[in-house]
Amino acid sequence: MSDKRKSGRTPSEVAQSGAEALGATTQGSPPAPVVAKAVPKGQRVKAPVAQAEKAAPPAPAPGTPQGKAAAPVPLLPEEDQQAPMVRANPPGAPTPAAELEASRIAMAVAASSPLPELHAPAAKRPEPKAEAPAAVAAPSAEVPHSASAPAEPPPSPAALASAPPPAAPKEVPTLPAETPNFRLPDPAVVTRTMADVAERGQRLVAEFLRRQAQADGRPSADPLNIGNAFLEMTTRLMSNPARLVQAQIGFWQDYLTLWQNTARRIMGGQAEPVIAERKGDKRFKDDAWRENEVFDFIKQSYLLSSRYFTNVVQGAEGLPPKTAQKVDFYTRQFVDAMSPTNFWMTNPEVLRRTAETGGENLLKGLSNLLTDLERGHGKLRINMTDESKFKIGENIAVTPGKVVYRNALMELIQYTPTTETVLKRPLLILPPWINKFYILDLRPKNSFVRWAVSQGHTVFVCSWVNPDETLAEMGFDDYMRLGPYAALDAIQQATGERQINAIGYCLGGTLLASTLAHMAKKGDDRIASATFFTTMLDFEEAGELGVFIDEEQLQAIEAKMSQRGFLEGSEMADTFNMLRANDLIWSFVVQNYLLGQEPFPFDLLFWNGDSTRMPAKMHSFYLRRMYQQNDLVKPGGVELDGVALDLRDIKVPSYFLATREDHIAPWKSSYKATHLFSGPLRFVLAASGHIAGVVNSPDSGKYSHWVRDGAFPEKPSDWFETATELAGSWWPDWQRWVTAQDRTMVPARQPGEGGLPALEDAPGSYVKVMAGD
Repeated sequence: MSDKRKSGRTPSEVAQSGAEALGATTQGSPPAPVVAKAVPKGQRVKAPVAQAEKAAPPAPAPGTPQGKAAAPVPLLPEEDQQAPMVRANPPGAPTPAAELEASRIAMAVAASSPLPELHAPAAKRPEPKAEAPAAVAAPSAEVPHSASAPAEPPPSPAALASAPPPAAPKEVPTLPAETPNFRLPDPAVVTRTMADVAERGQRLVAEFLRRQAQADGRPSADPLNIGNAFLEMTTRLMSNPARLVQAQIGFWQDYLTLWQNTARRIMGGQAEPVIAERKGDKRFKDDAWRENEVFDFIKQSYLLSSRYFTNVVQGAEGLPPKTAQKVDFYTRQFVDAMSPTNFWMTNPEVLRRTAETGGENLLKGLSNLLTDLERGHGKLRINMTDESKFKIGENIAVTPGKVVYRNALMELIQYTPTTETVLKRPLLILPPWINKFYILDLRPKNSFVRWAVSQGHTVFVCSWVNPDETLAEMGFDDYMRLGPYAALDAIQQATGERQINAIGYCLGGTLLASTLAHMAKKGDDRIASATFFTTMLDFEEAGELGVFIDEEQLQAIEAKMSQRGFLEGSEMADTFNMLRANDLIWSFVVQNYLLGQEPFPFDLLFWNGDSTRMPAKMHSFYLRRMYQQNDLVKPGGVELDGVALDLRDIKVPSYFLATREDHIAPWKSSYKATHLFSGPLRFVLAASGHIAGVVNSPDSGKYSHWVRDGAFPEKPSDWFETATELAGSWWPDWQRWVTAQDRTMVPARQPGEGGLPALEDAPGSYVKVMAGD
């Protein structure tokens, strides 16, 4: 069993878990995990002793039977010999059958303390075979069986010499040799670390006080407006106390059952769990959470409490939908934060690592914590990946191309063709500017940009600028004019083609739809077909992002932006990470700060951490007019550049892709666009989430997608029930659809050889500007 024992997650598995929360489609190559051996239940336990001296064993005392060696006097080892300690099993010890994890944890927490008494039935110990004195291992000192009598000091050598032959010892529990050794901390390491902590901590405090002195006004005590929501929930609960009492009675009944089951297991019996973690919960991967009675009790206690809190909150009647959503969301945040896996004293993997390293993991974790605080200039910015392993343009975003146009908001990249002929209509991709475009060009094997080029498209991509305070007054209409409209003019100059196919991803799709409505009013038909990746146009049901949209929070955000001229990229990243807190926050807290490990290099997590700022005027417009007021779906509800927009004016053929597990743009909200446009539509639903469902190369063989022909039902659930599931990527389906719009082919176009000269190599300069620059 010990060879296959699960002992928590490796750094690569933590990185993979975080990447899956974002939508990773590939796995990294984790290093070989450190396997910790189990302490089987029923195994006899011996107290650890110091390592025996390497000198020849002492001569047997007078009267010692032949073939048996007198127990050596335990000696205090030198400082450099104190770790690791050696524990020897007696000859003929039975094979381990089950784990006594509590003994091992006691070793990890208090190395010098005597082990607690462990009662076991007396049994005769097999007589050891006689061996030559030079081959005799130092036997372990035994644990006293009496709990009332204190442990006596070891006898002196003279007493041993005159003592009669010892009687056969009684059977006592023994600690198997495979138990992890406890290593004492290195005083030099502790001293250096604490000195470094003091120096860096002083700088962080000084930086914090400096920022506080520069801040205008006092910060809000409740910027997320949580207090009012929970106060309203409490009022509703108190109006029906019987329901609350019923929930409490059920909780305590379950808790009593858990106590009984734990007592039964401690006595050697079997018991089914009162509650189990949900399938796929990676927090409790370590086997100790199931095999050890103490940790199993801690886990189930936490799960019972979690269920109680969430059930009570969800059972509050009469709450407005927005308030109920906020209370439920922040209750889950609290429940996730209080998981026993997030605290070193209740995490068996962390205790094991602390025992093995002499606490150096905690010192390293403290150093990692300070480093992340320094990276965030006093705010915690958790490092999810080894950023030093990636460089934009060298090992990510490497599809060949040239920047052929640049303005204040974007660089236009034209990619080098790989076919002799290409489709007549160029392809323009409008990515979101909340993150950077290279999510569509992360690596060659899953790059949508590279794949589209290989399918005969002349691909252009808008690479948005990472704005600073000089662009504070850039609005949504500026993004329209300097984005798609400027790109249309530049593409016509570069290729001579007037009409194009366009793709908008997430916020880029919202901008594309707004541009199409604007163009419809002006009679501009240069966009011949439109594709929307995970795009919301109707924000009535915006998913969990709606938790962050209310008047109090919007005012707090606008107050911050008015001081700086933009919204910090880290603040946007924190919002998205909270949607998957266990995978994108707490797993890295455990890995980086409790286990003291370095993050695993993972390209998707590097992209996720490469956040961008948002101009104040544009972001305020987007949050208020789209999310809060849902004006875009209202005829004339939004006016851009002097034109009132109506999405029903859009008649171009459109392809909508949504993803089933999308937590940013819920697929049922994306589906509503099928009843907004007036032109021919195709709606496709992909498996997985906001990233993985989109970036799903046909070569990966992952995830399926659903299609359906004919009229669109009013309810998205009715569409799904009658849709057909197809294996694999949706990319070929899109290629068939877009080529059906116009199959005309022309000779391949090289970047820089048309009407626009090449300015620099792809991926350009704008994408390389980091949020902290």
